[in-house]
Amino acid sequence: MLDLKYITQSMSALSGVPVRLFENGVQTFACFPAKLPKDPFTLYRNEVFSITAHVGYYVTPLFHCYGIVNLKNASIVIGPTSQIMANEQSLRELAFRLDAAKEDVPAFIAGMNGIMRLPVETLLQMLCTMNHFLNGGETLAISDVAIYGDEQQTIKTRLEKQRTARVYEEAPPPRETHNALAIEEALMEIVRRGDTAALKQWMASAPAVRGGTIAPDQLRQLKNTFIVSVTLASRAAIRGGMREEDAFTLSDGYIRHIELLSDQSKILNLQYHMILEFTEQVEKLHLGHHPTKLATDVANYVRHHLSEPISTEKMASKFYLSRPYLSAKFRQETGETLTDFILREKTEEAKRLLRYSDKSASAIGSYLGFSSHGHFIRVFKKYAGITPNEYRTLP
Repeated sequence: MLDLKYITQSMSALSGVPVRLFENGVQTFACFPAKLPKDPFTLYRNEVFSITAHVGYYVTPLFHCYGIVNLKNASIVIGPTSQIMANEQSLRELAFRLDAAKEDVPAFIAGMNGIMRLPVETLLQMLCTMNHFLNGGETLAISDVAIYGDEQQTIKTRLEKQRTARVYEEAPPPRETHNALAIEEALMEIVRRGDTAALKQWMASAPAVRGGTIAPDQLRQLKNTFIVSVTLASRAAIRGGMREEDAFTLSDGYIRHIELLSDQSKILNLQYHMILEFTEQVEKLHLGHHPTKLATDVANYVRHHLSEPISTEKMASKFYLSRPYLSAKFRQETGETLTDFILREKTEEAKRLLRYSDKSASAIGSYLGFSSHGHFIRVFKKYAGITPNEYRTLP
């Protein structure tokens, strides 16, 4: 008889990744090589358990991967792991979503960073090996789990038909007239500058784009065009000062989203929203009329430390400057004090959380590093004009 607890423990020890044993849907054992005050798997339990095959995997929006091996009345779940773990700010927000106590957040971040980093392919190989022993010698390869045979056959058939058709074409198809390059260059320059006012003005009278045909049907054409657009927008935003990791993460999220849509109107609306968000992200970094590298670096630093009590002394040390010089130089270049900028950015993040999460105002203030709920309310009212609770009730 299989000793599933022993297997669970051994796989965790060998991989350096958390492994859990579920029997009849109930977790009966778990082994964590790194201490985690809260288990992030609870956020993705439904998605992982929707996998009914013997072996499967799920990738979260933070690109953390969970794998599962299903037996008749039991399941073994391994994860999270990733080849590149999320940054500290993302892990803080993950802890916030898990309702981790404030004093447990550093331990949670340390625990997540203590998990062994594995490529998806390595995790899949482990799952296939476990499955071989647990499901009667069934032999699976990575391709059996990650690459779908019917889809590969469909691709092969489609490509072969296209290639065969070209051989018997009597004349080349009529040449398409494109105007996409000039429009693309104008739009990406707006994104690079972070000029949302210019973007809105441009969209009000945007010319029709005559691009090439890059798909066999209208829906796929729209999706492919969107993917090209988000790729270009992310690069333009990076040139405008956005951190590569932030731009690529945002781009990946939009690409995942577009594949879920099948309505032309929704796709077009998402495309506009995507361009606007990249432009807004760059605009937030461009402080003053002539953004400098220092101002952009400060804006990026603050954005990635919003959930901490931001220390100007620590920030100055990061940039190899004295605190007085950093504060004076920042105000000279942006016309705003460093303290005002930090608190205004925290207020904007608080607005987002108040509108899109169900966390209490008190919890949000604590997450954003305010010393007390009263302090959070005073700061929020100063920069937003109303209290957090009043803001939450706005339509």
